[in-house]
Amino acid sequence: MHQRAYEGQCTAEEDRHTLAESTARNPRPTVFALALGTFAIGTGEFGSNGIIQLFASDLGVSIPVATHAITAYALGVVIGSPAITLLAARVNRRTLLLGLIALFLLGNALSALAPDISLLVVFRFVAGSVQGAFFGAGAVVAAYMYGPGKGGKAFATVMGGLTVATIVGSPLGTFVGQSAGWRAMYWVVVVIGLLAGAALVAWLPRTDDLRGGSVAAELGALRRINVWLMSAVAALGISSIFAVYTFIGPFVTDAALQDPSLIPVALAVFGLGMAVGNHLGGRVADQHVHRGLTWGYGGVLVLLALIGVAGGNLAILLPCLFGVGATMMFAIPTIQVRLTGFAPGAPTLMGALNLAALNLANSLGAVGGAITLQAGWGTLSTVWAGFVLTTAGLLLYLVTVARPPVPASHLT
Repeated sequence: MHQRAYEGQCTAEEDRHTLAESTARNPRPTVFALALGTFAIGTGEFGSNGIIQLFASDLGVSIPVATHAITAYALGVVIGSPAITLLAARVNRRTLLLGLIALFLLGNALSALAPDISLLVVFRFVAGSVQGAFFGAGAVVAAYMYGPGKGGKAFATVMGGLTVATIVGSPLGTFVGQSAGWRAMYWVVVVIGLLAGAALVAWLPRTDDLRGGSVAAELGALRRINVWLMSAVAALGISSIFAVYTFIGPFVTDAALQDPSLIPVALAVFGLGMAVGNHLGGRVADQHVHRGLTWGYGGVLVLLALIGVAGGNLAILLPCLFGVGATMMFAIPTIQVRLTGFAPGAPTLMGALNLAALNLANSLGAVGGAITLQAGWGTLSTVWAGFVLTTAGLLLYLVTVARPPVPASHLT
C-alpha cells in the first residue's frame, strides 16, 4: 500500500513538473493575460483625455481645473507605483499582480461614481498608482515565461497592450463617453479590467520562482547612480512622443489645414507606429546594448526636424507621425533592459521607475510644447521642444551611461 502511495505521489510530482515545463514552453496565455491588463490600464489612461470636456461640463468646472484629474493619474504613476512596489517587495509577483488589478478596478469604479472633481482627482490618483507596479511585475513574469536573455521581448510584450490601447482603447473609450456619458467610459474600463483579472487568475503561474525579494535589495537599487541617470535619459528622451502626440489635433487642423475628421486617423497612424516600434525594439534590446536607444533617439530627431520644416503637408505629416511613434517605442525596451541590468535584484522596481519616467516625459513634452505655442512660434513649433529634450536625453546617455568599456560584440 505504502509503495503504491509513494508511486502515486511520484506520479503526481511528475505531472506537476510536466505541467510547469509545458507552461514554460507555451508562454502565450500568460503574456496575453498580462497584455490584456496593460490594455485595460492604457484604455483608462488615454480614454480620460478624450472625455475631459464631458466630465468638466458635468461636474461644473473649467477645462484647466478638469485637467487636475489627468495630472493626478500621472502623479499616481510617478509617486504611487514605486511606493507600492517597495511596500510589496516580498510579495509573490502573481499575488501582487492580482492585487494591483483589484486596486485598478476599484479606482476606475470609484471614478465612474465620483460626485465632484475633488474626489475624481483622488480616484484617478488611485488608478494611476497601479500602472508602473503592474508593468514592472508583469515584465518579471513575462521574462520568467520566455526564459533567460529575453528581458527586452518580455517588457515589449507587456507594453504591447498599452500600444494597442492608443489605437483601439482610447478611441473606443472616447466614443463610449460621447455616446453614453463620461461615466460609461470608466465602466467599460472596469469591464475590460474584470476580463483581464479573470485571465490573470487562470493563466498566471503558481510558483515560488516568482516570489519577491527584500525591501533592502529594492532600496539598494535606488543608491545606484546609473539607475537615476537612465531614468533621466528616459524622461528627457521620450518626451518628444508627447510633444507630438499631445498636439496632433492642431497639427492636422491648423498646420495641415485638414478637416477634424482626420484627427482620429492621425492618432491611429501614430499608435500603429508605436506598436511596430515596440515589437522591433523588444528584439533589438535583447541583442544589443545601445542600439535600440541610440537608433531610436537619433531617428526621432530626424523626423521631428522634418515635421517642423514640412509638417504642413499631410503627405509628409502622416508618415512622420508613424515614424515618431515607432522610433520612440523602439528605444523603450532597451531602457528597461539597461535599468534592470543596473539593478538586477530589483526588476519590478525598475519597471515601475521606467513607467514613472515615461509619465514625467508626458509632462515635459506637453509643457515644452505649450511654452513654444505661448511664445507664438506656430503650431508645429512643439516638435522643436521635443527635439531639444530628446537631444538632451541622447547626449546625457552618451556621456554617462554609455561610457566605455563596451564589449566589441555589442558596439553599435
